[in-house]
Amino acid sequence: MSNQSSKRGEATSAVHAGELRQQEANAITTPIYQTSTFWFENSQQVIDYQEGRTDREEYGRYGNPTWRAVERKLSELEGGEESVLFASGMCAATTTFMALLPVGSHLIVTSDCYRRTRQFIDQFLKRMGVEVSVIEPGSTQAFADAIVPNTTMFFTESPTNPYLRVVDVPACVEVANKHGVKVVIDSTFATPVNHRPLQDGAHLVLHSATKYLSGHNDLLAGTLTGDSDVVDVVRKALGVLGGIIDSHGAWLLLRGLKTLAIRMRSHNANGQAVAEYLEKHPKVRKVWYPGLASHPDHEVATRQMLGFGGVVTFEIETDLDGAIRFVDATRIPYQAPSLGGVESLIELPVTMSFWDYPKEERQKLGITDSLVRFACGIEDQNDLIADLEQALEKV
Repeated sequence: MSNQSSKRGEATSAVHAGELRQQEANAITTPIYQTSTFWFENSQQVIDYQEGRTDREEYGRYGNPTWRAVERKLSELEGGEESVLFASGMCAATTTFMALLPVGSHLIVTSDCYRRTRQFIDQFLKRMGVEVSVIEPGSTQAFADAIVPNTTMFFTESPTNPYLRVVDVPACVEVANKHGVKVVIDSTFATPVNHRPLQDGAHLVLHSATKYLSGHNDLLAGTLTGDSDVVDVVRKALGVLGGIIDSHGAWLLLRGLKTLAIRMRSHNANGQAVAEYLEKHPKVRKVWYPGLASHPDHEVATRQMLGFGGVVTFEIETDLDGAIRFVDATRIPYQAPSLGGVESLIELPVTMSFWDYPKEERQKLGITDSLVRFACGIEDQNDLIADLEQALEKV
């Protein structure tokens, strides 16, 4: 197990963890190993590899030295034994589900979560013979009540998307361990800088590394970290399913991770400042941000997290036309469906992600016509607030 995370600070780990001190040609940065396969000098090397006597690569679908550096870095940042990379966050989630949920098992998932995760669960897992129960994210009792004899996994985001609900991970783990249930946390919105679910007892932690971990809106990637025996099962499934990241994408993620700690300081500060500003604005009906005392999970978030991220969700006192005028009037953020990059992004979930849903179904999911998700980048917070102010004047 990587225990360096308890010995040095997060910024030091982000820069140095996982990478060899002595690189080829005395390079400081880890090289991009742009190769699909790796050769053996003789048959004995093949046999030694097959019997586990050597630690090396064989074929690009099973590993790459550039990947390994990223995986080691993530393991130290999360405080886990082993990590594995995927082509996207969705690939990380779907591969984990398929590897760890047998036919006839039962999955518990929270209602407030990424649309595509919910879609995979509804359209594919149920077809594969997996039973599913959906609970509200803020209730440990609801989780306990949902457990049945064949429950295998509890999967939840924390914070969730888009309402930033924060799950009481230690409390849920205490319940889960009594029933042999694995707790899997999608910690994309938190990052290991703000929360390390494994230290709270979670069994696996997952990320869409497309977001904060890479931090520059320039790649797709996913990660999973946990105990080696469980992660190895998922890694073997990945080798069959083939949803792998390319070596250049892995290198970009490695580079992005080096600045994760200092970037998160800006995201956290901007998110808090924007949330406080919006909560006081007369044209804003409600704000969801774990750093606000008004958030339903503020007490849990304060106890469990070191920072609350850059995403602020809020509802404007207007209709769809007014919300569109507001979003279109902003000048700094890009109107786009993501988060976690150095550039601020803004979206109306109703038009960006749920336009194809009937209005009644959107309302059941809490997606109103004037709901806005603002993902703060690392720009100056005064500029972000001034931009929101002038845009709100258009409502």
